[in-house]
Amino acid sequence: MTAFELIRALAHRATVSVVVTDTTIASPGPIILCANEAFGRLVGRDLIDILGRSPRFMQGKETRRDTLDTFHRALAAGERFHGYLTNYRGDGSKYRAEVDCRPLHAADGRIEHFVAFEREVVRRIGRPVEGAGGRYEPTRVSNDLLTDGLRDLGLFEHA
Repeated sequence: MTAFELIRALAHRATVSVVVTDTTIASPGPIILCANEAFGRLVGRDLIDILGRSPRFMQGKETRRDTLDTFHRALAAGERFHGYLTNYRGDGSKYRAEVDCRPLHAADGRIEHFVAFEREVVRRIGRPVEGAGGRYEPTRVSNDLLTDGLRDLGLFEHA
């Protein structure tokens, strides 16, 4: 079983948004190969409308170019990206997303896919707390059994 197949099997019922793309970084890529229902709910679109498209469809006027450039450089270097983006749902409403994107390597070491875990966050009220949460907190907390496995991988924590 490949990493892609494993993620596809585990992510199906996860409450955290999971999306897997190909490795094309230049526009019009990357292309979404797999996404779970939580991702569809986050972006306000049916999965049938998401597959085969680039995640760029979520960008809009308040999506920061410098953050996108940092994201692009990390992927081009085969590195993890962890950051926050202002994205837009299918109905045009904006939301703040915490994105943890990582390369998936084949047995020979080459990058086969990128996998991104995403969740909606809101700005914390008051002073930022120390640690991984920083200025943002999830809009909801999951009791999904997969959450512990993702936490063990260090997802949504600063590298």
